[in-house]
Amino acid sequence: MTGRRAFDYAIEHSLVLPVGAMAALAWANLSYASYARVSHALEFPVNDVGMVFFFALATKEVVEATAPGGALHPWRRAALPGIAAVGGMAAPALIYVLFVHAAARPELGRGWAIPCATDIAFSYLIAKAIFRRHPAIPFLLLLAIADDALGLVLLALFYPVGDLHAGAGSALMLLALATAYLLRRNRVVIYWPYVAAGGAISWFALFRGGLHPALALVPILPFMPHAARDPGLFVTAPASARDALSEFEHHWKYPVQLILFLFGLTNAGVPVGQHGTATWAVVTAILLGKPIGIGASVALSVAAGLKLPRQMDWRDMAVVGCAAGIGFTVALFFATAAFPAGAALDEAKLGALLSVSSAGVAMAAAAVLRVGRFR
Repeated sequence: MTGRRAFDYAIEHSLVLPVGAMAALAWANLSYASYARVSHALEFPVNDVGMVFFFALATKEVVEATAPGGALHPWRRAALPGIAAVGGMAAPALIYVLFVHAAARPELGRGWAIPCATDIAFSYLIAKAIFRRHPAIPFLLLLAIADDALGLVLLALFYPVGDLHAGAGSALMLLALATAYLLRRNRVVIYWPYVAAGGAISWFALFRGGLHPALALVPILPFMPHAARDPGLFVTAPASARDALSEFEHHWKYPVQLILFLFGLTNAGVPVGQHGTATWAVVTAILLGKPIGIGASVALSVAAGLKLPRQMDWRDMAVVGCAAGIGFTVALFFATAAFPAGAALDEAKLGALLSVSSAGVAMAAAAVLRVGRFR
């Protein structure tokens, strides 16, 4: 693999994130006091400001995929992976809650959404490694996108970052949406006004309202002009594309990689000995809940009349369920939203990091079931 291809591969699969996470783990276990000082200083600019652009790029995929010609248009095309995403979130949440109550730690129940997460980039990487070219890959991508879209809703509804001020927050958000609408109506075709005006007001609306400001661009991106047709899931817009959404992707694709590195560095530094009930609750819920929830919801959907994609069978679906159990980025983010600094947060973060073991589970399941490259 040439240097350029290796660089593009690393960017495509967000491999800078685990590099940042590994650096954080090493640093935290060598000198926790110095790591804690630096991570505390980075927490606000990275988690509350920088991650705005990560969630914006994730939202961009949803916006394009739901446009005419996109992978989620019309809704019938996305029905089965969308239902699978719901099942793949409900089962881990239920298992997590049952686990912490069985362990007599009901105060950890606030972390129920952590195992609901699916990391799009890493799940995509594992799916490609197992299936190469197969309908299971776009199915898993659609499932992961739907999972992240629902995750954004959960984050907004259940994880406020401060006292809720619904009136002030709602008024500011209406102003943000009106600003974005007027920009669109006046045919503004560059993205900066949407970000600098609508996005900034939206950020203050969420911050003032007590919701997580990292979601600031989520309601603004749908107003940006975009191509009439989507070239495909996670297909980089061609250099000739001049619509606002494509320009946004061109300009922020690489800076977001730096943000993800800093996110890993800021949030993944957990002393290795800092494991406990929250760790095993997250790991158990995601390793068991994802394949069970996805499998059960798809089975019920098929019984109700929906059909599996062509060339996909139940063995493929079992492996997809295992691959969807890599929570990593979003699980880490949910952990930081769910718990304040302390032992519970460190335990939950370690569980989010250990969710990468789902990759090994997916590979093992594929080998046993003779799926994909093991067929």
